[in-house]
Amino acid sequence: MSEARGGLRELTRTVGAAVALQWRAAPLASVFALLLTLCTGSVAAAGGWLTKALLDELGRGALADSQRALTLAVGAAAVVGGSMAILNVSEYLTGVIRWGVTLEVERRLFTKVAALEGLHHFEDPAFHGRLRLAEEAARDAPQQLIEFVKATLRMLVTVGTLSAVVLLVSPPMALLLLLAGGVALLAQLVRSRWLVELAVALVPTYRWRDFYHALLVDVRAAKESRLFGLGDLLLERMVASLRKAADRELAVTRKGLAVQAALSLLTAAVAAVGSFIVARGALQGRLQLGDVSLFLAAVAGIQGAFNGLLAQVEFAGRSVQTFKHYLDIIALPVHAPEASRPVAPLRHGVELRDVWFRYDAQGPWVLRGVSLFIPAAGSVGLVGVNGAGKSTLVKLLCRLYDAERGQILWDGVDVRELDARALRRRMTATFQDFMTYDFTAAENIGLGDLDRLKDEARIRDVARLAEIDEKLASLPAGYHTLLSRVLEGEDEDMPAGVSLSGGQWQRLALARALMRQDVDLLVLDEPSSGLDAAAEFHIHRTLARHGEGRARLLISHRMSALRSADTLFVLSEGRIIEQGSHDALMTAGGEYARLFTLQASGYQDERVASRAGQKEVA
Repeated sequence: MSEARGGLRELTRTVGAAVALQWRAAPLASVFALLLTLCTGSVAAAGGWLTKALLDELGRGALADSQRALTLAVGAAAVVGGSMAILNVSEYLTGVIRWGVTLEVERRLFTKVAALEGLHHFEDPAFHGRLRLAEEAARDAPQQLIEFVKATLRMLVTVGTLSAVVLLVSPPMALLLLLAGGVALLAQLVRSRWLVELAVALVPTYRWRDFYHALLVDVRAAKESRLFGLGDLLLERMVASLRKAADRELAVTRKGLAVQAALSLLTAAVAAVGSFIVARGALQGRLQLGDVSLFLAAVAGIQGAFNGLLAQVEFAGRSVQTFKHYLDIIALPVHAPEASRPVAPLRHGVELRDVWFRYDAQGPWVLRGVSLFIPAAGSVGLVGVNGAGKSTLVKLLCRLYDAERGQILWDGVDVRELDARALRRRMTATFQDFMTYDFTAAENIGLGDLDRLKDEARIRDVARLAEIDEKLASLPAGYHTLLSRVLEGEDEDMPAGVSLSGGQWQRLALARALMRQDVDLLVLDEPSSGLDAAAEFHIHRTLARHGEGRARLLISHRMSALRSADTLFVLSEGRIIEQGSHDALMTAGGEYARLFTLQASGYQDERVASRAGQKEVA
């Protein structure tokens, strides 16, 4: 009993939220739609009663009142015509409300998604499943729930008025019709619950289907897909995902088929018995022709009302569940900036003090007691093999995650006490997996500082720093060229988009990171991995000049790029195992020296070494 009450409260809360959402999105249209819904519900009873009165009057033969009969005929026709007009207006109002609700829920949903701090939710597969359902809810669920409410109101008005009519003819049949309709409604609710559970269970299946679909059409995957002949494999797996979904859905459909068939036969039997009783009454002279017509119209109207509601129940049942995911995401807590301390410009430095971190409470530790210091006007290089924890450390510095143990201090203040967004405005970064936006070249750079998104002079200045200005200026529309092969420009006069090379994209991402001027911390995670040797040399020299007076953290697999750092830290299996200058670490002969020597040996030519040795002797 308590579970049922809880389910009813949950249903009421969800439907109430959908109705409130519609009211906020389109208040005037909602009022008119409600009035028209009530009118529609009473049309069947009014039409049925007018038809009964007309037939009764006509059945009097020569004694019929012709004026009254003509008035009733015109009235019945007017009701039919009016109902058609109401349906047309209702259809228009439904469109107005649907668009209003769609815009409102999309705005609220993605305002919340954009406001979520850190990466915790976005690297959680379960969250993506909930977000998929919430996106579906944003498109369809509110409107379906509102249609369910309207169908319920329409059914109550229709059944109430028509039941009163049937009671005048055959009270037992009115009760029997209501009972049959109620049983059908209950069975449909059970079936809808099965379908909702199925929809939730199939979310991972559909996500895999979307994944394979994206690989089949993604331009970035097209090269390897064709080179290695992956098309058939990806297609087979995509179809297999759909086949799995189809098999499970059809199983649920078969499960409910017998119930639906039995209920249809029950409803037909009730209608047949009632029609037999009424027809016999008319033949025996106890009922008039109009009574028969009224009863048949009432039976059809009540069944139609129940069927209309049943058609909405299935969609509403799914919508309740998907809309709950939308409401759950809207209710996710967001860090309140007003509760945080302001972020002062960096004066002393950023310190990691005994920092421990793991992505999951049951997972392995990625960082194990890391301690290092980045001085306010100094540079730090971070060295380590793949998987050592370097990129995770960057995420913590940018407050995309918080340390599980230990502290990260900004001039001695724990960053968890600071406003995360204000803190990020005091830093800039290039990430190893930088983004390539299907925007114009200017926008791709300007995104690094939204306040100066349209500042073309600044954009070109940082493009020159990243040595990409000449390339961008030579594009078909210069900096206004769309950097995309999959999207078309919104402006018809805009030339077709173009694509950049990997190294050019990296320069552009670097320019984006340099857009911000008033920053205290510069984080560069593999900023030159896609560049040739000459370009890498020039870029690092530019970054050294640009970073003067700022705290700088540089991460690179190319050891030569880190030699100029004031202090080098060697990260291994989540721990700092060495620190010092390049010369000191080479002299120590530890892990850094091993990695540097190993990498240098790949570039060393014996003839070069021989000449260098001869010059040394001379």
